[in-house]
Amino acid sequence: MSEQFDVVIVGGGPAGLAAGLYAARMNLRTVLLDRGPLGGQLLNTELIEDYPGFDSIQGHELAMRMGDHARRFGLDVREFEPVMEVDVEADGTKVVRLESGELRAPAVIVAAGGLPRRLGVPGEQELAGRGVSYCAVCDGAFFKGQVLAVVGGGDAALEEGDFLTRYASKVYILHRRNQFRAQPVLQDRARANPKIEFVLEAQVRQIVGDQSVQAIRYVQRGEERQLPVGGVFIFIGFVPNSGLIRPHVEHDAGGYLLTDRELRTSIEGLWAVGDVRAQLTRQIATAVGDGTTAAVSASQYLERRRDQQRQAALA
Repeated sequence: MSEQFDVVIVGGGPAGLAAGLYAARMNLRTVLLDRGPLGGQLLNTELIEDYPGFDSIQGHELAMRMGDHARRFGLDVREFEPVMEVDVEADGTKVVRLESGELRAPAVIVAAGGLPRRLGVPGEQELAGRGVSYCAVCDGAFFKGQVLAVVGGGDAALEEGDFLTRYASKVYILHRRNQFRAQPVLQDRARANPKIEFVLEAQVRQIVGDQSVQAIRYVQRGEERQLPVGGVFIFIGFVPNSGLIRPHVEHDAGGYLLTDRELRTSIEGLWAVGDVRAQLTRQIATAVGDGTTAAVSASQYLERRRDQQRQAALA
């Protein structure tokens, strides 16, 4: 079964929801698809303190508000609807293939985000879900009173490490470099937390355990060390979900899609927004801006396309 739309949005994080809101407001027949519940990475963040207009707001609440706002303008939202691939036909029509069928539209906005980057060390895959986690908000409550390790040096690692101290007796944050990349305010907060200890210049080599995590092995300044822990939380970045686009689309070495100032990709009628595209920052505020820009650009593209079709019909 095939359904026809003006715009299909792939991904329901802040970028996709902003695009959906603006597209629906412009009376475009728009559908938003997400492989899970609405919110994307918002659902993995307990407290947001850097989105304008809110001193602080919980991630799931902001996701709910964004979704409700977009629905009020008529956005067709379909949760738990994973996209298998996006193809492009000869006339420029985009075909979005799902397990349940396919959707067709002249314009597609890809807001598919990314998946957590794996360490790729022995024990990680084997112990995933048994002490190895990529989401502190999701799994932190399972580790009450335990000693935990967080791997990473960016904003996510320090934010999630701080969050885990409400459950853990101790949190070690291991980073391969001698200084963090996280915002200074997050570093100061972590340093002030008596439950947090930094382990710098530490290259993780193995996650040890039988039925569950028991320790993490790493090399620090040439010396092999082992730290007994009950869980390992990994925050070392994301791999963009750009592989679902079937034809070749320009991207950087990391797989992030390249866009112009209107967020257009190298394929006409295809936009990329949020964490899936190459950009300087990956924040909620920039994601919302991306979605807005792409929706307006898509509307203009559709109007030009309709004008061309009318002129062709009169010729």
